[in-house]
Amino acid sequence: MRYDRIDAHILEIVQKNNRLTSETIGELAGLSATACQRRLKRLRSDGIIEADVSIVSAKAVGRPIQMLVLVTLERERSDIIDRFKKAIKSSSEVVNGFYVTGDADFVLYITARTMDDYEQFTRRFFRENPDIKGFKTMVVMDRVKAGFAIPIEAPSED
Repeated sequence: MRYDRIDAHILEIVQKNNRLTSETIGELAGLSATACQRRLKRLRSDGIIEADVSIVSAKAVGRPIQMLVLVTLERERSDIIDRFKKAIKSSSEVVNGFYVTGDADFVLYITARTMDDYEQFTRRFFRENPDIKGFKTMVVMDRVKAGFAIPIEAPSED
């Protein structure tokens, strides 16, 4: 996947606000709206832009309880890892899931309406799963920063 200096500038712009029109993005990047649309289409088809999303407030939609959960699997076998990845993807309570190195095998970001709901979730998702050795929950007291913006460096000119 290759991108140039202009693509890098477009990526910086759309990470801050993906609702801008092609005309506005083009103006900011020094392109016509048509050239901007072509570049955005290529960035999406090449997988550089994975998705265009809105960050929704969990509290505003009735899910004020947020947790980071460290999960340790019983064994690190491919089939167990794949099963757990599939479970993560199919669970609406799990907002983000990461397969990691270190003391835990996975880190999950989970939301719930109440602590009782979270407890029911833990029974169903963790305690009834024989592949899980253990999990540790950290309740989020305050979300200090939310986003998905990645620092973009323009490629060096060859």
